[in-house]
Amino acid sequence: MIFHRYHGLGNDYLVCHHSVASQLTNKQIRRICDRHYGIGSDGLLIDFDDADIPTLRIINPDGSEAEKSGNGLRIYARYLFDIGRVEHQPFLVNTSGGQVRCEVTEGAHQVIVDMGQAKFSPSALPASVEGDEALALPLVVGGHTLSATLVSMGNPHCVIKVEKLDLHLVKQLGAEIETLSIFPKRTNVQFVQVLDRRNISIGIWERGAGYTLASGSSSCAAASAMHKLGHVDDNVTVHMPGGQLAIRFSGDFQVNMRGPVQKIATLTLDDDCFWDMPG
Repeated sequence: MIFHRYHGLGNDYLVCHHSVASQLTNKQIRRICDRHYGIGSDGLLIDFDDADIPTLRIINPDGSEAEKSGNGLRIYARYLFDIGRVEHQPFLVNTSGGQVRCEVTEGAHQVIVDMGQAKFSPSALPASVEGDEALALPLVVGGHTLSATLVSMGNPHCVIKVEKLDLHLVKQLGAEIETLSIFPKRTNVQFVQVLDRRNISIGIWERGAGYTLASGSSSCAAASAMHKLGHVDDNVTVHMPGGQLAIRFSGDFQVNMRGPVQKIATLTLDDDCFWDMPG
């Protein structure tokens, strides 16, 4: 079984063909993504090449499925370029969170993704919150009163604006916010500090993966929330522990993301990986 390992700003994924993924149980996928018992990964990207438009399925390390992933899409685009399925011209990719447009730039290390429209309706996440939009919604979590803005990028996000970013607080409260009862499908969580009108700094708790160094859809959601609240302009650099992504807005909250991708290795996994599997 062949897997291709890439990372975008330290957020790493394994890419495999659907013929490989079809041989794996959910339990085996969790084992492969485990950093102690398997290869280790922030998720599995499954490539379906039997359609006119490349189709991507995204599996989180806990075995759940994600509708969309910005870093995952950039990695998948780079993988398609590396195997010769696409060139430098823009192309479409199908995900369960909607169709997106991707482009691998000259040199192949930078990938652009049009992530679609940021939506602020709670029903789009979904979230059990009254009203057409949920902006600066008060949440009390772990003894902290937080200000949350809910955003859908084709997947759910809860964006918390803070005066000073504290990554320890992200790790402390992320899991509880992810599983609040108002989020029937759980949610991704971002804590955001506005640095100036062109820069924000974020900490990320990813649904199904936990604390992570970087996330494309989280960057888009955090920038969209701050743009909606009037704190940033149309071009925003998102700073994360893993690095930076460039976000640009056009039209009615149409979001464009640009950032790096690097290939790490091509790996062959044999059946011994699944021997005496815990859990």
